[in-house]
Amino acid sequence: MEWVKNMGLKKSFFLLSVFSMVAALLVIGMVFLISNKITEDYPTGGIVYMPDGIVRELEQPTREQMLVLEATGWIEVLSCVLVPVGCVGIASLLFYRYKLKKPIAVLQMGTERIREHDLDFEIPEVSGDELGQVCAAFETMRAELLQTNQELWRQAEERKRLNAAFSHDLRNPVTVLKGTVKLLKQGTADDHALERLEIYVLRLERYVEAMSSIQRLEQMPVQKKEMELCILRDEVEETARLLAPNVETQVCVEDRAAAYGDDGRTSATSLVLDHGLFLTVAENLIGNAARYAQSRIDVQLSIRTDMQYFDGEMDEKRNMADEQEVFKTGAKNQQFFVMTVTDDGCGYPAKLIKDGPRPFGRIEEDALHFGMGLYTSQMLCVKHGGMLTLENDSINGGAKATAVFVTGF
Repeated sequence: MEWVKNMGLKKSFFLLSVFSMVAALLVIGMVFLISNKITEDYPTGGIVYMPDGIVRELEQPTREQMLVLEATGWIEVLSCVLVPVGCVGIASLLFYRYKLKKPIAVLQMGTERIREHDLDFEIPEVSGDELGQVCAAFETMRAELLQTNQELWRQAEERKRLNAAFSHDLRNPVTVLKGTVKLLKQGTADDHALERLEIYVLRLERYVEAMSSIQRLEQMPVQKKEMELCILRDEVEETARLLAPNVETQVCVEDRAAAYGDDGRTSATSLVLDHGLFLTVAENLIGNAARYAQSRIDVQLSIRTDMQYFDGEMDEKRNMADEQEVFKTGAKNQQFFVMTVTDDGCGYPAKLIKDGPRPFGRIEEDALHFGMGLYTSQMLCVKHGGMLTLENDSINGGAKATAVFVTGF
């Protein structure tokens, strides 16, 4: 009956109906033939009028023969009614079994699982008829619904990550502002306190505008401009002083940069990068180091053009996202601004060094921290064409984070 499965509903129903009627006629015919065969030698009884007017009485059947004749007569009558009904019933059962049973069961199963919000299943291929096409359309609908739900879930996760990053990255600038205001109230602020307040307020304003216009953290815009290295150093020193007031901090600049061109201007004095993204990464790394440092934090700033630093010294210790592979092959002959933050704390866990930062990857349970600092820093470094590497310092065993930014327009 495999040929019935791939036949259309109308055609299969018509053929099964015809076959059932033909089968019914054949069965009825066989019943009549058998009945006649049984009773053909029996006397029929009655009388016969002869041509000469004489009436002759025929041989009468015996009592047993009469019972057989009556039984065969009833069988013939009943067969004319029951056999067609039975054949039609058998045809209906065959039609239901081969054309309706499996598609209906499959659709009922799919409906129940969708009602239970379970889309992790597949509607099997049933047949090539109309119900098979309905099942195929149902499978397409299920797959589209699953894709839509996955997209909604992904968007919800992205929004959750974005909100967490937004809350996390606002905390450090607010801490700097609070510290500056406190120094102003105490009368111990330096000459650049008001200027620093203005810079951070403008930065927060731009950051809020940028975060409100994107759906994913990866969509954070990069707005590069030329910055003096000495200004960046001073800002990092001030950030370290305000975010890590209880530990000794030291910021130093190491110049290993080559000349930009023949005009004699070197990249040691200025560089092109996104000021806000750099400060966000610096605040995250310094703030993270301040949480675990025992007594000291060292921050080293350097401008590099040599690829040996990245291909040799850090080759075995990269914690790169997939996009950072582009950095390794496409960043040659470019200038890099490198910031290394080292503390004398307990160091990074081995799993964090091996797998790299993950969203909401708390090193320890702390309601005040979302576990987004290192992950956000990594994403911002990638957005800036660079990368973030994590390792434990081989000398004092503390944590060592290296943020790399590709400079230039």
